[in-house]
This record gives sequence, C-alpha cells and structure tokens, in this order.
Amino acid sequence: MANETMTRQTIHRIATRMAALTGAAILALLAVFGSWQLGQGLYMTAKAQLAFLLIDKAWAETLEDGKPHKAWRWADAWPVAEIEVARLGKREVALSNASGEALAFAPGLVAGSAKPGARGLSVFAAHRDSHFAFLQFIRIGDEIRVTDMAARQYRYIVSKTEIVDVRTSGLDPRQDQGIALVTCYPFEALTHGPLRFVVRADRIIEAYSSTSDLTAFSVNVRQVIE
Repeated sequence: MANETMTRQTIHRIATRMAALTGAAILALLAVFGSWQLGQGLYMTAKAQLAFLLIDKAWAETLEDGKPHKAWRWADAWPVAEIEVARLGKREVALSNASGEALAFAPGLVAGSAKPGARGLSVFAAHRDSHFAFLQFIRIGDEIRVTDMAARQYRYIVSKTEIVDVRTSGLDPRQDQGIALVTCYPFEALTHGPLRFVVRADRIIEAYSSTSDLTAFSVNVRQVIE
C-alpha cells in the first residue's frame, strides 16, 4: 500500500513537471510567433512607407520635367496624377494603371479611362482598406483637385455617390465626363464581393483644357481589382 502510494506520488510529480515544461514550451512558441508577427507587421509598415516616399519622389520628378518616372526600376506603373480632397486632408498620388501590383502601393488610373483633364471620364481605383478608405467619409459638394503630369490642376465637385454591382453596371468614358473614384464595398467587409462604392465628381471648367486624346472606349467597374 505504501509502495502504491509512493508510486502514485511519483507519477503525479512527473506529470506536473511535464505539464510545466509543456506550458513553458507553449509560451516560448507563442512568444516566438508573436515576435514574428510583430516583425511582419513592422516590415509591411516600413515597406508601405518606403513605397510612399519613392512614389512621391518620382511624382516630384514628373512635375519638374513632365516625363514619366518609375518609383523603382521594376515597377509596372508610374505616377500620372495627384488627387486631393482638402476637407478630409487627403492626398494620393495615382499610378498609370490599376494592376494588382500597382494597387498594392497607390490608387491607379483604370485602363480605358480618360487622362485627367481630357474629354471623357477618368476612373481611379484603390483598395477600400488603404488608399481609398477615406471615400466612406466623402460628401456631396466636396471639392476634389486633380493634378496631371504637366502640373496642370483640375477642380471637380462631388455630385453623387453610389453603390453598384459589377455584374450589372459599368462606366463609359465616351458618354460620361469628370472623374470617378471607385473602391470595393462594404468598407468593413473582410471578403471579396461584387459591390463597388463609386464617387462621381463633375469638373469645374477652367480657362484651359487638355487636348489629350481619349484612347479607350469602355470601362467596366469589374476592372477594379480587389
């Protein structure tokens, strides 16, 4: 009986020590994983900040000489416009296309839409959780200023906002005028879907105008990349 009691006590001590070691190991693994996650977060933040600085630098060079400048050598797009919403204190430099790579770093001018200031509709797209997150706060009557590569500035007034389904609605730069800012909807959603939030703004006619040709014919909101 005494031996059985001793054996049970010994087993209990061993089990307790193993549980303690297992707990310590789990805590260590959690600490390592947490550090890795923190490192990943810091890396992504630093990468985004660096991209912003490089894009801003390339845009400044474009405003100096009117020529396209890539932010980094292997980039598939270059800065073509600057979008400002003064009331919200927002400023974004838009790239020359809305590819997945481009939208990872900045808004993009959707292929097939007009250049800023030209006849037709200029369609800019960006992600709802980053560069175009501010669209949820925009109001009818807000002024949007767009600067092109020749440093010419165009003024627009927000005329409407709408939620559209990409399966049934599109934008046509031949028929429409002004600019459209497009992002995915709802803003807080974590999954992809067919809805897009569209901000439409009409141009305030200035004394000058762009003579750039409208080279595309049709833009569907489906082209906006998640």
